Formats: sequence, C-alpha cells, structure tokens
Amino acid sequence: MTYVDGFVLPVPKDRLADYKKLAKLGAKVWKEHGAIAYAECVADDVQVGKLTSFPRSVKLKDDEVVVFSYIVYNSRKHRDDVMKKVMADKRMKMSMENMPFDTKRMIFGGFKTFVGY
Repeated sequence: MTYVDGFVLPVPKDRLADYKKLAKLGAKVWKEHGAIAYAECVADDVQVGKLTSFPRSVKLKDDEVVVFSYIVYNSRKHRDDVMKKVMADKRMKMSMENMPFDTKRMIFGGFKTFVGY
C-alpha cells in the first residue's frame, strides 16, 4: 500500500495567491523527485465545530482559510528518499520568515495507507 504525507494549515486570504504559487512549485518539485501524487485543496465546506474541526485545529483567524494538502508515495522508504531530494532542491530554499502562512500552526504527519483508491 502507499504512504501519504498530510498537511492542514491556515493561509491568510490576502496571501492565498502567494501560497498557490508556492504550491504549484511544490507539486512540480515533488513529482520530479518521484512523488506519485500531490494535491493542495482550499476549504470550501468546512464548518467550525463545537469541539474539533479543521478551523479549530489550526486556530483559524477571520482573515484566513484552511488548506488541506497531501502527497502520495509508494512506501515510507520511498517518501524518505523523495523528501531528501526535495529538501536538497535549490528551488525549495525559502526562509521560514517568507512563508505565506504561519508555519507554527501547520499540522502534518506521515500515514500508512490501509484502504486505497
């Protein structure tokens, strides 16, 4: 089964165009280095829950929108190999201060797939 990296993050609405530019570059770089699939999704039907929700998970502010992203690999080892190449790619060198979102409120992790599509 495949391996998936998943991300949830808050993006300021006035920086969404900047984020989309970064996401398009990310998709190109990850896929060039072997990722099977790369997707970036902006919230469309996401409600604030009473206890938990995507907006609550990233402490969403009124001027922000939730972005959900995922990258698919053949395996955990494949992910680790691709990630090394991506992190060494000069196109991905961006200072944390210039990111178009608050990196401290990003949620991310790697997941083993047990049901696939």
